[in-house]
Amino acid sequence: MVKSGIGYDIHRLEKGESLILGGVKVSSSIGVIAYSDGDVLLHAIVDALLGAAALGDLGKYFPSSDEKWEGKDSLFFLQYAAELLYKKGYKIEHLDSTIILESPKVSNKISDMIDNISNAINLDKSSISIKATTTDGLGFIGKNTGIGALAIATISK
Repeated sequence: MVKSGIGYDIHRLEKGESLILGGVKVSSSIGVIAYSDGDVLLHAIVDALLGAAALGDLGKYFPSSDEKWEGKDSLFFLQYAAELLYKKGYKIEHLDSTIILESPKVSNKISDMIDNISNAINLDKSSISIKATTTDGLGFIGKNTGIGALAIATISK
């Protein structure tokens, strides 16, 4: 049986905050306002994985109302979600994702992001796709006050 799930995350950007994507700290004068480390890419991937297995979403397991998750490394969330799937007998087949950000450009960090994800959940790099795009100046992402990410996960049992 093959299943798929989608994930989406979005955050505000402000000067002086950190920008972490796929577990990689990106050099930038702006960063994400968030409760955890604000890694929108990993949050979207986690939601896609959990959704594919009908196990809920990130907030179900790591609510922002619980201060123990404040500043938490999102690779932990990814590993936790993957373990939930593995315990239920699922295999992660493929991850496809898109980062939506006007600037800074992050294409030179994508291979490091793939390495981090691959190592975190023991998934072959050839099964992980990360793309980056802009909104060509449209909307709050285009005005560089926000960032988003989309992901789809394919799993099998």
